[in-house]
Amino acid sequence: MTEDQGGRDAGGEESLADAFWAVTRQLRETSQATLAPWDITPGHPRALRVLSRHGPVRLSALSDHLHIAPRSATEVVDALESRGLAGRRPDPSDRRATLVELTGHGRDVLDAVRAARGSEAQRMFGRLSPADRADLARILGQLRNSSA
Repeated sequence: MTEDQGGRDAGGEESLADAFWAVTRQLRETSQATLAPWDITPGHPRALRVLSRHGPVRLSALSDHLHIAPRSATEVVDALESRGLAGRRPDPSDRRATLVELTGHGRDVLDAVRAARGSEAQRMFGRLSPADRADLARILGQLRNSSA
């Protein structure tokens, strides 16, 4: 099947890629609106989840978990710290190193964000039957794992 310039296939239907990107845009816009009350970016909850799961970590470990450059991890932690969501402290095993940890407020915000995102996901994916949701999850998992 070939696509024309407008993203339509030879039969005039929207291409799979265009439909996927349209849903992705909807999810991104919904995510930004959901996170607005906490003045955080979509990347911040990812960092909060890492800190929640792995406890205090060095910046280098955080950057590895997030698959971002160490300098970017510093910027993320600066933003989280300025909002009282994370804190830094010396690493007791190496005083030259710094550990980053989730604060109590950070845990509360992470819990609230998870609840808000869960509600948004239910609104979006709740339109699908349970079988369709299971198929979509399986397919997206295959796509995610095949590109790794």
